[in-house]
Amino acid sequence: MAEMVTYLPISSPFIRFAGRFVDEAFGVAAGYNFFVLEVMLVPFEVVACNVIIGYWSDIVPTWAIIAMILLIYGLLNLFAVKFYGETEFWLALGKVILAIGLILYTFFTMVGANPLRDKFGFRYWKDPGSFGEVYETGSLGRFLGFVSCLVYASFTVAGPDYVSMAAGEVEDPRTVMPRAYNKAYGRLMAFFVLGSLAVGINVPYTSQELSEAFETGKPGAAASPYVIAMNRLKIGVLPDIVNALVLSASFSAGNSYVYCASRSLFGLALEGRAPKILTRCTKSGVPYYCVGLVLLIALISFLQVSSGTAEITASQLINFSVIAFTYIRFKKACEAQGLSRDSLPYKGRWQPFTAWYALAGCVTMTFVNGFAVFIHGNWSISTFFFSYTMVGVFPILFLGWKFLKGTSIIKAEEVDLRKDVEEIEEYTRNFIPIPPR
Repeated sequence: MAEMVTYLPISSPFIRFAGRFVDEAFGVAAGYNFFVLEVMLVPFEVVACNVIIGYWSDIVPTWAIIAMILLIYGLLNLFAVKFYGETEFWLALGKVILAIGLILYTFFTMVGANPLRDKFGFRYWKDPGSFGEVYETGSLGRFLGFVSCLVYASFTVAGPDYVSMAAGEVEDPRTVMPRAYNKAYGRLMAFFVLGSLAVGINVPYTSQELSEAFETGKPGAAASPYVIAMNRLKIGVLPDIVNALVLSASFSAGNSYVYCASRSLFGLALEGRAPKILTRCTKSGVPYYCVGLVLLIALISFLQVSSGTAEITASQLINFSVIAFTYIRFKKACEAQGLSRDSLPYKGRWQPFTAWYALAGCVTMTFVNGFAVFIHGNWSISTFFFSYTMVGVFPILFLGWKFLKGTSIIKAEEVDLRKDVEEIEEYTRNFIPIPPR
């Protein structure tokens, strides 16, 4: 991802790369898959914000909170990237503070720095143990528990794809984007791995309070293992702080989804794969029709007045698979046309092996993600369709466009690696940074 985007920092990059480096039909399927994924996550995050606010009080009507959030999203996304970026910077800072704070909280409380002076350490790794049994008992049950965690983890780790969406609008992208990618990878590794470790330290998987919180749909941080641990240790105030930071994180996620959904639709329109009217932009380059359409679809938030859980879909994993395969084709085209990767603004390590590993892993998890419905007694039509609808829709979009337009896989020697490059290189040479105020 970083190699391709820093070389060609254009709007909706990995969607358009799929059409330029692989096949036009592949780009169409990839674009609509990503758009559907992002646009359907917007109402989920809006409703999540409302539920999180309910942790403190339900005095404000649901419709009022939803309307306010959608209005703020609209205002933020109709400004240029510098305003969007500024907003996301401060919201992201809240996420960082939350992640670091909870990791430090775990360390200090586990060694006895809590009101009960309970030095619980890794107690829950021994009793009830570090591996829970799911659906079955014994070794099979523990393996299925691991697979269940792997499914959720595969959707949780995201970031570089969202970073890339702003590539066509940021200043001096060939300098800024490599730094952004390096920070994204580092934070993902540190926060997700350490955060997962901390959760297992704070609460046992057999916690009755944790199970009841999810079963009854308790609002906001009430279902957080950290808050449950704080309540057990008689720690006050912190649960409210955690809930506030969780609210900022959820709001930030929804804001990012509006941005990414609108830019992915804009990218499709630029390539002639969506109505041309969607290419219209403000003077500052914001595709206002795309933003408006995304917010219009997000109005279904008003129908989701309950706090039900969201089913996992395969769209995110399909998106990662598309990125990995597109990069493999990009690398092959570079080799065929004599473009040295050493000349690129960013060069990834251990390629193409890591790309093939990512492709194999994502394709496998795409089919594994809804495995629970095939276990005796767990069949659910809604879960099945949420998990596998895009697995069927993606090839239909691909083959349908291929049949309609008569496209074919682009040979490595024929991939256009130079389009837009000269313009980008001239911009980079002549770029003069504006001193901060």
